[in-house]
Amino acid sequence: MNVTLWIVHIILAAGFVYSGWMKTIRIESSKKTWAWVNDVPKSLVVWIGIAELIGALGLVLPWALNITPVLTPIAAMALAVVTFLGMLFHIRRQEYRELGVNIFFIVLALIVAFGRL
Repeated sequence: MNVTLWIVHIILAAGFVYSGWMKTIRIESSKKTWAWVNDVPKSLVVWIGIAELIGALGLVLPWALNITPVLTPIAAMALAVVTFLGMLFHIRRQEYRELGVNIFFIVLALIVAFGRL
């Protein structure tokens, strides 16, 4: 079970590192990749990206280093909430093709959150 959870940790963290990186460092590429980035303030996009990067660190480091490991399920739940809010945003914009990715990451985040409680 521990190995399976670590695999989920890594997949989830990699997804959020990629997404956060695109929203903070590669914002011009994000505008080409994701239409919604052009329609919201740049500061909001960067803020979301920073939250995703910090959340990705929170998924891995506390548990791996055994330093306040309770932060790992908290980070997973926080990322599930961020992703759920993103899903609602896409529904409102009728961007239904984005929902599969959102659902996938919500499920992975919930698996980590409840698996590490």
